[in-house]
Amino acid sequence: MSAREHRAVVCLALLCSLSTTALPSWAAETLRIGAIPDQNPEKLNRLYGLLAQELSQKLQVPVRYVPVSNYPAAVSAFRTGGLDVVWFGGLTGVQARLQTPGATVLAQRDIDAKFRSVFIANTQSGLQSISSLEGLQTLKGKRFTFGSESSTSGRLMPQHFLQQGGVTPNQFAGGRPGFSGSHDATIALVQSGSYEAGALNEQVWTSALKSGAADPNKVTVIWRTPTYVDYHWVARPVLDKRFGSGFTTKLQKAILGIKPTTANGKTILSLFAAEEFIPASASQYAPIETVGRQLGKIR
Repeated sequence: MSAREHRAVVCLALLCSLSTTALPSWAAETLRIGAIPDQNPEKLNRLYGLLAQELSQKLQVPVRYVPVSNYPAAVSAFRTGGLDVVWFGGLTGVQARLQTPGATVLAQRDIDAKFRSVFIANTQSGLQSISSLEGLQTLKGKRFTFGSESSTSGRLMPQHFLQQGGVTPNQFAGGRPGFSGSHDATIALVQSGSYEAGALNEQVWTSALKSGAADPNKVTVIWRTPTYVDYHWVARPVLDKRFGSGFTTKLQKAILGIKPTTANGKTILSLFAAEEFIPASASQYAPIETVGRQLGKIR
């Protein structure tokens, strides 16, 4: 090594040392947020990009949205540490917490404490409005699709209510239901006639009507489920160690502090179809765990 090369190496090492010691201990850490991919990627990227900016400003740490390919991938990334904080559905949140002891439920939307699914039908299917659980039996023999296989509002609770009404998945046309992968995909498939009926979360349905993505002349709601608890924010148990004592509480306050009184807050809440975030606890999701075990989604 020449004298010039030696001096360059020494200078580089000194710069690296200075840059490391001059920064706070958390500066090298990035808070990675994620979400189950329950809607189209374009909307999710916009929503969680804005949220990452909001949280970064409030928490004074770098925050990055990391998309995942499917619901199980969100649970897996949370377990292995690829994601620090995740917007889960009821079922995936329970699965994640069972696989990650010490994980903390932070918050839910105001609409999540009493959430609903809707059953929709193509207007050419001949299916009529349903007024009782027993009325779900008119879906037997029909082409029916759920959303993701791990969706609470697009599969778990709809299947639970179908079971209560005396309908099993093997009684749909072809001996099994379809799985569209997401709520907006369910609307598109039923609207096109690929499936005669399907189930999805009511919030996405309402948004689709407002945006024009759902055409009421082609697809309509035939039944609304009873209420249940659904989506929630869950944090990994190591955040206080990585970002400093009290960080998890600070994160919870930052989420609860998103209000429609600021332009960014108003947009975020609008995209979440909520008025505000409210405190939530793990005990609220015990009924979801019970149903998940009954239907074999939790073992």
